[in-house]
Amino acid sequence: MNASACAKRVLDLAIGLPAFALAIPVLALIAPLIRLDSRGPILFWQTRIGKGGRPFRMCKLRTMIPKAPELFRRRLGDRLDGFVFQEENDPRITRLGRYLRQASLDELPQLYNVLRGEMGLVGPRPEVPAVVEHYTERQRRRLEAKPGITGLAQVSGRSDLPLGLTIELDLAYVRRASPAFDLGLLAGTLPAILLRRGAR
Repeated sequence: MNASACAKRVLDLAIGLPAFALAIPVLALIAPLIRLDSRGPILFWQTRIGKGGRPFRMCKLRTMIPKAPELFRRRLGDRLDGFVFQEENDPRITRLGRYLRQASLDELPQLYNVLRGEMGLVGPRPEVPAVVEHYTERQRRRLEAKPGITGLAQVSGRSDLPLGLTIELDLAYVRRASPAFDLGLLAGTLPAILLRRGAR
């Protein structure tokens, strides 16, 4: 691990540990609401692809109906853009789930993945294996960086961005990744969440 990677890891732990502690009471309040809103587990675990193409289990608050992964696989064959697509009024999303996603509260459990070293606070969003299998050689360069909870694409507009621009922003992050750049993106994440830019 080089000096930059070490510094990035220190930054992830320095911010991630207290953030995880603060998130616990928030998650405790949200958990029963998820159960009341729809059937299914509170947490959603899914295999995603991390740095270097290594798979890991990513954790989120469940915001979709239990059969959502199956519906995704069916629709993936009809439309493969190179990234998971998100549509407005997606029928897979629950009533409470829509609010949790707009407020980015569903991402809070990913702090656990950060503490485990599978994700960073900042980086390209991790994709599912079915999508990564269809990456072009250029798109696979996204895997050179550890995936993150937030990133350049998320600060710039998330789902409102054309897919081609999302790719370019992720690749730009890979080229510029540094602890200082991460701090700047973390500072820009709060306004993006409060304004709910591109949240679906």
